[in-house]
Amino acid sequence: MQVYHYDAFSKIPGKGNPAGVVLDAGHLTDEEMQAAAKAIGFNETTFILPSEAADFTFKYFTPGHEMNLCGHGTMGAVRCMMDQGLLEGKSVVTIETKAGILPIELQQVPEYPLVMKQAAPQFKSYAGNKQALMESIGLTLDDLDESMPIVYGSTGTWTLLIPVKELSAFAAMKPDNARFPALLEEMPRTSLHPFCMQTLHEDAVTHARHFSSPYSGTIEDPVTGTASGVMGAYYLTYIEPQLNSAELTIEQGHEMGRDGKVRVRVSRSENQAIDVQIAGNAVCVRSFTVDIG
Repeated sequence: MQVYHYDAFSKIPGKGNPAGVVLDAGHLTDEEMQAAAKAIGFNETTFILPSEAADFTFKYFTPGHEMNLCGHGTMGAVRCMMDQGLLEGKSVVTIETKAGILPIELQQVPEYPLVMKQAAPQFKSYAGNKQALMESIGLTLDDLDESMPIVYGSTGTWTLLIPVKELSAFAAMKPDNARFPALLEEMPRTSLHPFCMQTLHEDAVTHARHFSSPYSGTIEDPVTGTASGVMGAYYLTYIEPQLNSAELTIEQGHEMGRDGKVRVRVSRSENQAIDVQIAGNAVCVRSFTVDIG
């Protein structure tokens, strides 16, 4: 099986978030895709299949399980298809995912040429032990910014958004992923997304890290598209609720040496529904083969 390695949310190989891409996966079973994702070893691998409802079907697998949606996996896969000449003449491509049918815009701009619509945002309250939660990522309750709520959020994939006071706390974080399910009684398989409003770069609005559910078979995600998308919806819902729209740059990955940026666009309709789009780039690193027997 031929696999393309793309680094998403960066134009520099070795930065951003690595993803595997398998272009012609229509003949593979879910079990074979899962085995391939484990052999490939990236946080996510995207498998591209035919679709009767959209241009393509995208399926996303971590080494441990299938996901409904993956932002960096989508960016890497679409960039790969463009590089292989599979999207000639298209300005929009539609993808069928388990989070719905989503359009991807292909723009002629250097920094953020790929624009991905995400699923409608959802939020659920967190009622667990805040002190134990902070300790599970190597911090204390004093590091929690209680001016903003801890909530579960999703624009296709659920994560727990945790506001942190100081940027300096992010270098000190040490996740104990095995503890997460017991602390997340409402949604035990959820990842953790601590963020703060202090940033390293002037153009960024938030800084974040993203710690995987132990069921994923990974520890940390360098630059997370779906979590950045729901972070944009969180911004419009809890931080600046008086705004009807916003564009924010979210920085992530610095503590892993894989820094990257996600551009998030959010807008509120007259019925208060929030539309979420993320924009980014991706770069090919190499291609290789795996044998799953």
